[in-house]
Amino acid sequence: MKTDSLEDIILKYSSRGMNVLRGYLSENYCTEAAKEILSWKRGTVLIATGFYVAGYAETDGPAGAYVMYYALKKIGFSPIIITDKFCKGFFEEKGMEVKYLDLEAGEESCKAILRETDPVGMISIERCGKNIDGKYANMRGVDIGGSTAPIDELFRIAKGKVPTIGIGDGGNEIGMGNLADVISEKLELVPCKVKTDILVIASVSNWGAYGLAEALGELTGNSLLASAEEVEDYIKMTVDKGSVDGVTHQHIVSVDGNDFSIEKEIINELLSRQN
Repeated sequence: MKTDSLEDIILKYSSRGMNVLRGYLSENYCTEAAKEILSWKRGTVLIATGFYVAGYAETDGPAGAYVMYYALKKIGFSPIIITDKFCKGFFEEKGMEVKYLDLEAGEESCKAILRETDPVGMISIERCGKNIDGKYANMRGVDIGGSTAPIDELFRIAKGKVPTIGIGDGGNEIGMGNLADVISEKLELVPCKVKTDILVIASVSNWGAYGLAEALGELTGNSLLASAEEVEDYIKMTVDKGSVDGVTHQHIVSVDGNDFSIEKEIINELLSRQN
């Protein structure tokens, strides 16, 4: 039985102001994002992810990208992960196509990727974008530009030509430029300036991807959201390859300081809507 909305579920345990931002988005933003995806002609979809934390990629983002990759594949799209070297090996083992952008890549390299892949849509899941001061900054405001490939440039170049969706949980991710003024005023943060056509917010970006996958499933009559067990196995694999919790910086199966039991709760609550 469907009780809580998708948005209610993915905004549970909010501690970074995402509930404040909710009032500036449409009520059913998750379903609207899913409807947007379903309006795209079937073709390549670029999925950007990977957020640098203390020498590694964090556990938030890649798991959401994994879920989104196979959800899109099941409904006829040809997804490609776009990330950088800190997520090396996170995707190939699961049969996903992936492209790595060099940390020093320039505009021409980004344009070349867009020409080569010719995407029908682009989705960012927990990927840092330049802020209004022109810097890539982590949740503490520290400049991480030297360890962040300019994947946000793909979204800037594609603007107005390729439809885009951004998923974020803090204000410094691609897509948060849509609410930059609100983030500056209400959350007192230096926001990402990169905009997307649609913004999906969640307490944890992975959860935004899970909610979007569930919304796609509900609209198409398919079961598209992976099980909690599949997601846990995936995160374990990324931890084995070096990923860390973005809050604790530990190589453990947790996300943004939350034990995996919380991630499991969110996934199972989303899946329960199918009953």
